[in-house]
Amino acid sequence: MATEYGQGYAHRSEPHHRLPAALRAPVDGRSLRAFAYVLLGLPIAIVLFTWTVTMVALGAGLLVTFLGVPVLAAALAGCRGFGVLERARARGLLGLEVADPEPLRPRAPGPMAWTVAVLKSGASWRHALYALVQFPWAVFSFSVALTFFTCGWTLLTYPLWFWVFPAYAGQGGIQLYGDAHHSVYLDNPFEIGVTALVGLVFTLATPWLVRALTTVDGLLVRGLLGPSPLSARVVELESDRGAVVDTAAADLRRIERDLHDGAQARLVGLAMDLGLAREKLREDPEAAARMVEDAHGEVKTALQELRDLARGIHPAVLTDRGLDAALSSVASRCPVPVRVEVDLPARPAPAIEGIAYFTVSELLQNIGKHSRARSAAVDVWRSADRLMLQVTDDGVGGADASRGSGLAGLAARLDAVDGVLLVDSPAGGPTRVIAELPWRG
Repeated sequence: MATEYGQGYAHRSEPHHRLPAALRAPVDGRSLRAFAYVLLGLPIAIVLFTWTVTMVALGAGLLVTFLGVPVLAAALAGCRGFGVLERARARGLLGLEVADPEPLRPRAPGPMAWTVAVLKSGASWRHALYALVQFPWAVFSFSVALTFFTCGWTLLTYPLWFWVFPAYAGQGGIQLYGDAHHSVYLDNPFEIGVTALVGLVFTLATPWLVRALTTVDGLLVRGLLGPSPLSARVVELESDRGAVVDTAAADLRRIERDLHDGAQARLVGLAMDLGLAREKLREDPEAAARMVEDAHGEVKTALQELRDLARGIHPAVLTDRGLDAALSSVASRCPVPVRVEVDLPARPAPAIEGIAYFTVSELLQNIGKHSRARSAAVDVWRSADRLMLQVTDDGVGGADASRGSGLAGLAARLDAVDGVLLVDSPAGGPTRVIAELPWRG
């Protein structure tokens, strides 16, 4: 594995603002987009609600005849079409990335099979439920957001337009209270200033209120218009299965290459040497003895290569004595001094134990090749239902799993068994890699 050390993280520079976020919020792009999302939500919700209620009611009423089935299918198909619009609106205005739901899979071509697939799809009914739930929420969020927005800016700018009342309305200002005997107007400088301050509070609070409202919208879109948790899990498992198959195929190719180029080639050469030695045994016993001696050395070398290959597949010390002894053996072969500390109450499942061993082995191999470290440490412990591995070194740092390096492949292997790989490696070091694996006893 060739992990890239010595390359720093790529940090995206954040724009520098002189005003704090609370003061920028009323005119911030994110707040304006969220407000636009709320304003657009009401007309879209009205159309979607009307379509859904009308078509579902019509289809249910026609179920006594065959016409009700295709009408219901058309209603659900229309809801799915609106779902595409809603996901695009959430993506464009809220920055919310929601995957498409599971597609329709008709068992046969033709309109009848398509109708059955629409009616049997859970995603279709979730889209219809979204139309019913989102309408009252859109009315509420539209009313609250528009009221706070208009009141805030109206009161904030009151010092600029209060003169309209004495000039055209025949009163001193906004009437705060009035009955048959007494009236209170906001017409003196103090009251005008207090009104502007109240408007400032409303104006500053409105963006955060709108963002809170759109958070609920995001939950509705993600929960009802996205893929179901089961289908998302199926997609994840299919991806993990592909990673496992690719990893297994790569390991088999590596083993085949090592056998073909290493031990197999030596054994072929050894057989040829022994054949020559047998032919010279009677004519030149001394030359035959030298050839047998050389062959003996080749046998030792081939045995060592086979032993190393077997250790790479699954070391015997791991099976016999567990992670502590196996990791200590790996650390002893690392060119960098490594401290190993294993604190486990029991041994995990053999599969998890093997993945933990190879994870640490590859990380130590990277440290020896690329980190230019003076020391390293390996810590293994159990936390609740997770097996924790931590490998640290004081090298040059800059390891990044997101750049398609060997760490990315290691992360994919861990992900295939619901594991996690976390890399903290700033430029200049130190580097800390934490791997989590499920504990399966």
